[in-house]
Amino acid sequence: MQRVLVVDDEPAIVTLLTYNLKAANYEVVTATNGVEAVQLAMNDDFDAILLDLMLPGLDGVEVTKKLRQERVSTPIIMITAKTDEFDKIFGLELGADDYITKPFSPREVIARLKAVLRRAQPVSVATTGAGMPANDDVIRIGGIEVDPNTVSVMIDQRPIKLTPKEFELLLYLVQRPNQVLKRDQLLEGVWGFDYAGQSRMVDIHISHLRDKIETDPKNPAYLKTVRGFGYRFEAPQND
Repeated sequence: MQRVLVVDDEPAIVTLLTYNLKAANYEVVTATNGVEAVQLAMNDDFDAILLDLMLPGLDGVEVTKKLRQERVSTPIIMITAKTDEFDKIFGLELGADDYITKPFSPREVIARLKAVLRRAQPVSVATTGAGMPANDDVIRIGGIEVDPNTVSVMIDQRPIKLTPKEFELLLYLVQRPNQVLKRDQLLEGVWGFDYAGQSRMVDIHISHLRDKIETDPKNPAYLKTVRGFGYRFEAPQND
């Protein structure tokens, strides 16, 4: 049974989410403040975290930041009453995998949760959003090795820990080496149609990937920007 950590300080929302998640056959653990959420997420195993933005102690932004700094890669769905695009993008920039705005329906929460969990599993991330099966073998480009079967990445023989969404994006890129990929193409292939038009999300995750796979993220050797078009993944010129 998959385990979900629900973090919210509103009892009515905790009750609503707990009831519906249990009915959908998830095990649920709850927390009512940011400090408790961090402690639970760092010391226990969860398949996903439903995290309210406005929390006492540490808010959802600080919780997400702290967990990602500690290399906790559990998928995070941020719940926020704010509808401004900046707030959504800010949460994603910090490392959240998805967001839901209040008021929400339990059906929407379950659908979003299933999508995030599906992407986080090897069978899921080994298939692109367009339905193209991934290569079963390890993909090697320069010093980077991506294994879709074990959902692992090595750079110069060093393991690199990525969030599920970062891995899915990297896999999509390395499966199409030397191709110029437009932002909308990446959105459709990696995020799906629900995110159409939110190209800023692509730029944010590209930046996160560069921070983890590039020696010099500001002068990337692998993940190139093609101005006016999108991005291209290629082997370094000196290889």
